[in-house]
Amino acid sequence: MRPPGKGLGEEKIYFTPNLSHLCCINNPVPVDVITEIIQNCIRGHRDSQSRLYQMYAPGMFVVCQRYARSREDAEDILQEGFIKVFRHISQFRFNGSFEGWMRRIMVNTALQKYRSQTHLHVISDGGDHSNDHFIDEEISMHIGMKELIALIQQLPTAYRVVFNLYVFEGMKHKEIALRMGITEGTSKSNLHDARQQLQKAILRSGEKAKLKVF
Repeated sequence: MRPPGKGLGEEKIYFTPNLSHLCCINNPVPVDVITEIIQNCIRGHRDSQSRLYQMYAPGMFVVCQRYARSREDAEDILQEGFIKVFRHISQFRFNGSFEGWMRRIMVNTALQKYRSQTHLHVISDGGDHSNDHFIDEEISMHIGMKELIALIQQLPTAYRVVFNLYVFEGMKHKEIALRMGITEGTSKSNLHDARQQLQKAILRSGEKAKLKVF
């Protein structure tokens, strides 16, 4: 990341061409250290802003990738999200998870990017969704996170957003409907169709893998 001329909350965050050098933290940073870093960010200390970015960018980038259509879109969401983080970091009250607070900002940034798109409100006919939980188990058993993200990015925007909100954010259909301005029935149908598409994509990728082996 090339250091910008001003504080990270004031202008564009620059990315290197590849974020793979940013590794998730294996050993959690002590709470008192994180608290000090956050307090210094509130005071506008650029070194603390940079450290906070390096600490949390890898995990937040994964979140952004799940909502985005491409790596470029994910980088845009991450960049805009961190601008909001540093702009509003003084609103964090230290009575909950800072990572969770930051994650909600990233998700809201992604939703704002796609909410206004007309093709977000895809409506499909309701069907039998009683076996959806078995589909989720099958998805989690046969694919890694990196491969899953790649497949999620190929989903239509409506399916991708609803799938993420329900499966990863734990939202109920009523909340998703309110957040996205759609009906609960549409949310349920889009989730069902997203799961079906992912299941088919995983089966196809499995068959391709078998062909490569033989």
